[in-house]
Amino acid sequence: MTAHVHPAHNAPPLEDGPPRVDPLRFHRRHEHLAPTFGTDRFALQAEAFARFFGTPLFLGAQTLIVAAWISINVLGAVRFDPYPFILLNLAFSLQAAYAAPLILLAQTRQAARDKHHADADAQHREALAIASEQRQAIAAQNAAQVLELLQQNTLLTEQTRQLTLRVEALTVEIHQRFVAQAARP
Repeated sequence: MTAHVHPAHNAPPLEDGPPRVDPLRFHRRHEHLAPTFGTDRFALQAEAFARFFGTPLFLGAQTLIVAAWISINVLGAVRFDPYPFILLNLAFSLQAAYAAPLILLAQTRQAARDKHHADADAQHREALAIASEQRQAIAAQNAAQVLELLQQNTLLTEQTRQLTLRVEALTVEIHQRFVAQAARP
C-alpha cells in the first residue's frame, strides 16, 4: 500500500486510518523566513555575526582588546595610537557602522517572521475553532438522536406495559370463563 498525502494535511495516513494532520501545516508556507538574512553563505555568516554581538564572549573579548590597546599605548614602548586614542575611536565607529545595520536588519526580519508565525498561529486557532464547532454540532446531533431513541424506547416500554396489562386482563377473563364452564354440570 502506498501512502497518499492529503493536500490539506500534508502528512501520510496512518495504517488503515485517516491522514495524520501535520501540526506545522500553517507554518510551512513561511519556512523561507526561517533564516534571518536568507539561506546563502553570506546571509548565514551575517546572521551569526549579528548574533555574536550580543554574547558575553564578544563583550569579554572586546573589553580585553580595548584594555590591551590602551595599556600598550599608555604603558608600552610602542605608541601607535597615543591618547585620545583616535584609531581606537575609528575602530569603534567602523564596528558600529557594520553592527547597527546588521542588528536592525535582524530585528526587521525577526519582526517579519514573528508576524508570519502569528498569522499561521491565528489560522491554526481558527482551524481548531472550526473543528471544535463541527465536533459540537455532531455531538448535538448525536444527543438529539439519543434523546429521540430514548423517547421511542419510553413509548415502546409504555406500550409493552399496556399490552402486558391487557394480556393479564384477558388471561384472567379466560380463566374465569373456563372456571365458570367447568363449574356447570
